[in-house]
Amino acid sequence: MKLVKGKPEHHFHFDTENIGLLERLFISPLRKGEGFYRGMFNQDFSQIFKSFHRRHEELFRIKSNNDVLADKLLGNIKGRRRHHCLDDTLRDWVEEIAQKLVRLKSARYFLHEDEEKNELHVVPLSSVNLFQFLNICIQYLPNRRKEHWNSDGELLPAELRILDTSKLIRIDIPSATKQLLLAQNRVLTALDKHQYDNTSFFPEPTYKTPIPRSDFDFNYWVDTQDKALYRATRDTGWTGRKHDSSKRSDFFDCYRLLRFKRNQLILRDNILFQLGKELTRVGQQYNPEFEVVISPTNALPNIAELDKLKEQLSQEKVSFTDIINFCYERKRTS
Repeated sequence: MKLVKGKPEHHFHFDTENIGLLERLFISPLRKGEGFYRGMFNQDFSQIFKSFHRRHEELFRIKSNNDVLADKLLGNIKGRRRHHCLDDTLRDWVEEIAQKLVRLKSARYFLHEDEEKNELHVVPLSSVNLFQFLNICIQYLPNRRKEHWNSDGELLPAELRILDTSKLIRIDIPSATKQLLLAQNRVLTALDKHQYDNTSFFPEPTYKTPIPRSDFDFNYWVDTQDKALYRATRDTGWTGRKHDSSKRSDFFDCYRLLRFKRNQLILRDNILFQLGKELTRVGQQYNPEFEVVISPTNALPNIAELDKLKEQLSQEKVSFTDIINFCYERKRTS
């Protein structure tokens, strides 16, 4: 195994037939899929922006002492073309980061320099084969085949590649959000595992009773799972996409929506804060005085407005429709 310095490798093919024990300790080629409830929650929670982009309103406020460098850092995220609106670029990037944080607890990107075009490109990195040792970031590359049009798939040896941390952008999930998800996901994982265990209560057919009768109340099984789901998601506010109002009041649904939206806004604001810090750090290698701060504008919902609506709801001074419109960003509330 080689130990080398260099740029990260973003696309490579695993040679699954020649993966050894060491490779299996660092990385698993086949990742387990998410369960039913975990998959739905991850998808819902990472959809931070509900409304379509409104061309007449700016969604993000970018303050920098070097607009040219800030534009170079933000203008080519993931190789997007520069004619794309910066709001759309940032919006897509924040949602992509949120998806990674919810699933992997961290999101990493690497800053590549295109000297010919005088451009900077922020390219996503897989955190599965990255690890850190004494403030040194190392990418583990297992045995893999070289993919090229004029190559016969040359087998490359495993290597540990030391990355330049000054060009590495790392976003971590907030500790409070992480604790919320850990507590909830333990229950969701158990529900996914035992979701269809009710089939074991069917009696086995015999020769005398080919169609046996079951006295088990399957409604009790569903109700028990629903109670476990609502208790597990109490702090996050997720409803599990259950829209039947026969078991819940409108007040219950609205308070849940507000709690879920508040957690999303906390995650959104934290991602923007970390992005500003990380872009400032990597940009200072080109300009030591460089600084950039990214924040949402009033066109997007904010926590202060949400808390005001929650207080009005407790006093019955706001309609359920206003709460729903705010959470789904359908229109501005008064």
